[in-house]
Amino acid sequence: MSQDTHKKKWDSVKRYKLTKMLNQLSNITGHGTELVTVYVPPRRPIFEVVGQLRNESGTASNIKSDLTRTHVQDALSKTVEHLKLYKETPENGLAIFCGAIPNNKGIGNERIELYSVLPPKPIQINLYRCDDHFWTDHIKDMLRDEKVIGLLAIDSQEAGLGILTGDRWEVIDTLTSGVAGKHRQGGQSARRFERLRENELNEYFHRIADHEQNSRVNCWRAGSNQGELFERRIP
Repeated sequence: MSQDTHKKKWDSVKRYKLTKMLNQLSNITGHGTELVTVYVPPRRPIFEVVGQLRNESGTASNIKSDLTRTHVQDALSKTVEHLKLYKETPENGLAIFCGAIPNNKGIGNERIELYSVLPPKPIQINLYRCDDHFWTDHIKDMLRDEKVIGLLAIDSQEAGLGILTGDRWEVIDTLTSGVAGKHRQGGQSARRFERLRENELNEYFHRIADHEQNSRVNCWRAGSNQGELFERRIP
């Protein structure tokens, strides 16, 4: 089995397991607002999240229901302990779902369970929620098949290449032309200047084409089809 085939199979299995877990979490309804959801975006330090959750645990001491208060504080404590396992925030961030999961033994016999997710794409939100359900939509949106569009914006001075995925966009590369502005004087010098400028623009356009091609190849190497979506139009 080739490495690419193994990777695709592994990705499909991981995707199936994550989808199944999210569906199960979506069907859970707590007895009160005691199910904790935490989204940590890639660049947020873990210690900041730990500090926030400790503050939330202190606030939870004001909850009137003894059972709900205990469940919320236990869920927050378990989440904090899990976060301490990470020296730094994972590349795509981290999502944690923790709370007292109802069972057939009745109220008061729930067990605090924690589900941790390393998402397939970077988390775009910073979220803490304590509710009667887990907030799974953000991760579910990542698993939807999205059309990926390559973008190329160009004028005589600069150009930019980017990727639009759903409602998220990313700049891949930027270039400057170094081509001077148009010559305003007339005569032979103006015509000579324009010929030189056209040659510089032609080289600039072909340089953009090379960057576009490299971006396309890098996209393929990364296992994405987004490189196929660049439209190449060079004079």
